[in-house]
Amino acid sequence: MKLQHLLLAILITAIWGLNFSVIKLGLVSVDPLILAGIRFALCALPAILFIPRPNVPWRYIIGYGLVFGIGLWGVVNLGIKSGLSAGIASLVLQFSAFFTLVLGGWVFKEKLTRYQLGGIAIALCGLLSIIFIVDGSVTLAGLGLVLAGAVAWSVANIINKKARTTQVFAFLVWSSAFAPVPLFLLGYAVNGAQGYTALVTQLDWRAVSSILFQVYPNTLFAYWVWNSLLKRYPVSTVAPLSLLVPIFGMLGSVLIFNEALSLTKIMAVVLIVAGLVVGLYGERIGHAWRAQAARSSL
Repeated sequence: MKLQHLLLAILITAIWGLNFSVIKLGLVSVDPLILAGIRFALCALPAILFIPRPNVPWRYIIGYGLVFGIGLWGVVNLGIKSGLSAGIASLVLQFSAFFTLVLGGWVFKEKLTRYQLGGIAIALCGLLSIIFIVDGSVTLAGLGLVLAGAVAWSVANIINKKARTTQVFAFLVWSSAFAPVPLFLLGYAVNGAQGYTALVTQLDWRAVSSILFQVYPNTLFAYWVWNSLLKRYPVSTVAPLSLLVPIFGMLGSVLIFNEALSLTKIMAVVLIVAGLVVGLYGERIGHAWRAQAARSSL
């Protein structure tokens, strides 16, 4: 990978990691579901007026929009609002990779390898260690909600895979159009008019900055660049860089909210990232190591 593309990929992972802290800033004055609704409304408009609909069945566009918008980000917003720190949220959400492996094995009849099972076991140790964090940055409600969001992300990944679209940006824009109205209705169902009253009376520069960051750098720009890199380079070159997301997520929370970085949190980060490495890339690393050992013995 060329240096400028490597730096660009790292920038994208930094944006995605920082986004969790940016979401938390927006949640100070905006209802979690309304915040997600505004985000996806702006992701769809006005872009949908200029971008042709992707050539995939409506069920995939609608399904992805509902699951990605409501099941993932609406629920993650609720989890952060429920007391889970931005750094821990960015870390726990990475379990979507394992949920995708398990769900993909069921849907596509793909057998889990020993590396994947080992990676899941290692990451689960990291998840269990999070429960013992007692500095106020973890709540069971928040942890459960973000894990539910991770499950939703895995479902969204399966929908995306079944759609088999090459028009990734158009797919994102068009699917985003189906999330706002349900999110706004859910916000009203949960809190009545209170959330909308607060939106009018308490909207400040932090909330506006949070919304704009989530829409443009984090969603439209980042996904466009990332998928462009995936088209230019092998997945095996680009995808591992996503392991930097929870690291940037934790650092962002430390810098913006002065989140304490305890030994338990460091251990959780190490275990979960190590589990991801083993589960997603262990077999490839093992093959490369054995091939190198074979060449060395000649």
